[in-house]
Amino acid sequence: MTVTVTNRIEHQPEQRTFEIYVDDVLAGHADYTQTDGVRDFDHTVVSPEFGGQGLAGQLVTAALDATRAEGFKIATSCSYVEKFVGKNTEYQDLLAA
Repeated sequence: MTVTVTNRIEHQPEQRTFEIYVDDVLAGHADYTQTDGVRDFDHTVVSPEFGGQGLAGQLVTAALDATRAEGFKIATSCSYVEKFVGKNTEYQDLLAA
């Protein structure tokens, strides 16, 4: 028997967060503040019971892709996002000067 797990990422602009759901259960979020065309990602968390599944990477990838599509630059107050951008050079052009 195969069990299919579905991950879904939603942007909640009113709360300034991106959320990741696993089978409709909130598993984590990436929060940001937004000023003058820059989204400062300042907190990323995945609930411990969902750890080790690569969810933070999926979440940050989706958040940065959406941010690029919406025309924003980024700042990386969150250490996870900072390390992610350092390792994934295709996102370095998003860094605000």
